Amino acid sequence: MYTVKLQQTFWKIRSNKAFEFFVVFVIIFSALVIGAKTYDMSPALLSAMYLLDWGITFFFLAEITIRFLGEERKRDFFKNGWNIFDTLIVTVSLIPADATEMAIIGRLIRIFRVLRMVSIIPELRMLLNSLIQALPQLGYVLLLMFIIFYIYAAIGANFFGDINPVLWGDITISMLTLFRVMTFEDWTDVMYETMSVYGWSWAYYLTFIFFTAFAFLNMVIGIVVNVMNEEHERVLKAEQREEELTLEHLRHEIREIKDLLKNR
Repeated sequence: MYTVKLQQTFWKIRSNKAFEFFVVFVIIFSALVIGAKTYDMSPALLSAMYLLDWGITFFFLAEITIRFLGEERKRDFFKNGWNIFDTLIVTVSLIPADATEMAIIGRLIRIFRVLRMVSIIPELRMLLNSLIQALPQLGYVLLLMFIIFYIYAAIGANFFGDINPVLWGDITISMLTLFRVMTFEDWTDVMYETMSVYGWSWAYYLTFIFFTAFAFLNMVIGIVVNVMNEEHERVLKAEQREEELTLEHLRHEIREIKDLLKNR
């Protein structure tokens, strides 16, 4: 009975919105501390930053412990990929970030603590999950885009290589130039240079931009938006299940209170 009450207490703490907001605040503060360390500081301030860093690390350790103890079935805690990610980040953060062989890993993991913002905020989790789920569909679009890139790069290297070897010297350089064209980075300068020799080259650039910047980009956006809608529906269903579990916890507590009153 005591263990159940303790688990329910930790569950209430981890479900408390104020606690979640405070965790988000600590993550943001941790990011600011990491950024502040990149500036020149006095030894006293560096010592203070060092203590703050360890304080943040132990807070995250306590937060993970609370979330773990608040889980009704402890083995289910590690079935969630975000819980595994958070636990790994916090555990590796315990590596001292001083002049040791593991110092680089320790500093790097402390930087990645900012990513815990994704696991804490549901909206960010939904966005990232949507992107991950969209990858299989995006893979075919990206493959088709690569084929278009390769064809246009081969044409550009063959026709424009003599005009400007720096931009069109071989197929790999041509692909980098086309990426510049697709992102509209001074692409008109590249076009006018080739148009001085090949007047028709404007059609080359316009068709390439149409295929990549317009058609394929809209396809990518459409796929991501569609997957985000599906993920949003899944999250809503998960929230409904969580509300049902909350009601079940409340009913369980009410039954316990009734039993205590009857025993008296």
